[in-house]
Amino acid sequence: MSEPSVAAPRAAGTIPAPAHGTGAPRTPRPTLRSLGLSPGKRTRLKRLLYDHGPGGGTLLVLPIDQGLEHGPADFFVNPDALDPDYQYRLARDGRFSAIALHIGLAEKYFHEYAGEVPLLLKLNGKTAMPPDTNAFSALTGTVEDAVRLGADAVGYTLYVGSPAQDRDFAQFLEVRRDAERLGMPVVVWAYPRGEAVGKRGGKESLYAIDYAARVALELGADVVKLNYPVRSDRDRDSPAPYNSLDLGADAAFRKVVASAGRALVLVSGGEKVGDAELLAKVRASLEAGATGIIFGRNLWQRPREQALALTRELHGIFREYAQPSA
Repeated sequence: MSEPSVAAPRAAGTIPAPAHGTGAPRTPRPTLRSLGLSPGKRTRLKRLLYDHGPGGGTLLVLPIDQGLEHGPADFFVNPDALDPDYQYRLARDGRFSAIALHIGLAEKYFHEYAGEVPLLLKLNGKTAMPPDTNAFSALTGTVEDAVRLGADAVGYTLYVGSPAQDRDFAQFLEVRRDAERLGMPVVVWAYPRGEAVGKRGGKESLYAIDYAARVALELGADVVKLNYPVRSDRDRDSPAPYNSLDLGADAAFRKVVASAGRALVLVSGGEKVGDAELLAKVRASLEAGATGIIFGRNLWQRPREQALALTRELHGIFREYAQPSA
């Protein structure tokens, strides 16, 4: 028998105060109606935003594409997570909006959870072995695969600034056309990469991440996955006016969300951090107008009971940011 739903009411005072706390007003999220979606896309995205996960127009996604992108090393910290069934059960019992993974893990495991865990099928990827100087993710699946498997969205990794971005743009064009034809929402992992990015402040700079957000919007993303900008001395190498901006973490991320426009924003979890830092980042992200989070290692690298307890905390925060579907 599985554990009770993680959406049970949380105890008062269990969520830490935001780490940044600028006092800026909450940034509204784009409404589903404002996105200009076809009926098929709108139906599938509505299921993710309102019928599964925390609901209320938010997204809580559990990714397990790290096995391809990083190799098996990420599973050493929690050996149970090497078995994809661990993440599937966590996504089901934790009431996630979707689980994101590649075609092999969908075809071999998803049939046991179909109808219980929504699927976000990743359509391209690469290993960590080649350097990122010429980053490019080749197709590993198709939109037709996603429809056949009953997915509610597809994911695509786009390397903004890579010397291979011309091939990337052309490949994404074909994915976007198929997604439009078949009514499938597209989530873009928008990642700055390449030597040119490194010379302009680096892949974690506000310049690079803000640019990636805008590129994803302009190329047709329905949802865009982004990292938080990280301030560093390298910011002075960014083009003007970025090299002279003095923005805190909250203000910088609000700038990124604004650049994403009517593409819903998912915040990347990155490497595992402490509970308080993670929860504060989630709250700050939602305050800045993000639609949700896509946290993998921060959850499945924890033992199951710890991961479910943390997911209960996340549901509690998301409930505070619910909005109607209009």
